[in-house]
Amino acid sequence: MRVIVVEDSVLVREGLRALLVAAGHEVLAALERPGAVPALVRTAAPDVLVVDIRLPPSHTDEGLRLAEQVRAIDPRVALVVLSQHVVVEYALRLLGEPAGGRAYLLKDRLVQPQQLLEAVQRAVEGGTVVDPALVEELVRARSRSGALAVLSRREREVLALMAQGLSDRGIAERLRVSLNTVGTHVQHVFAKLAIPAGADQNRRVHAVLAHLGRT
Repeated sequence: MRVIVVEDSVLVREGLRALLVAAGHEVLAALERPGAVPALVRTAAPDVLVVDIRLPPSHTDEGLRLAEQVRAIDPRVALVVLSQHVVVEYALRLLGEPAGGRAYLLKDRLVQPQQLLEAVQRAVEGGTVVDPALVEELVRARSRSGALAVLSRREREVLALMAQGLSDRGIAERLRVSLNTVGTHVQHVFAKLAIPAGADQNRRVHAVLAHLGRT
């Protein structure tokens, strides 16, 4: 696949480039600043943008704004946004639409190259990938507020894995239970939290995140 990388740290940027090239991907550009990216998207038709959420000049949300701009130029471009820390507001902003092809990952995942490569692949395939640390933060916040008190411990585990984008089969494999058991837990979660049940995986992730992100 064809990738654009935008990261202001030269070590991280070159590490990403080397990792992606070693995996057989074509890195169209590895840039420090976002300014040249929109024109490159128009001319080079990348498959995915991998971007740090904090970029020059203000090191706030430039990467997220760039991702939104790229998606407006070409909705087919997958977005993989990297963050040093869990920022719930930014993550929900990226993942707040039902459309897929998006991933929000902590930079800690860069020491686990396979996880990053799998996230890129899933995003390019139209999936939604959510860093487990974000899901844990959201679940903890909702648990403290009592909003998840209606769920059993196992149902909370299933909810967290749903929010990470896992299918019922993926959840079954992770928890080492049957597919039918997972299906039952999922339906209980939908019913207890009034989350609309839908077949589309991205919409399911969106619904779960929307619920967890409520204050």
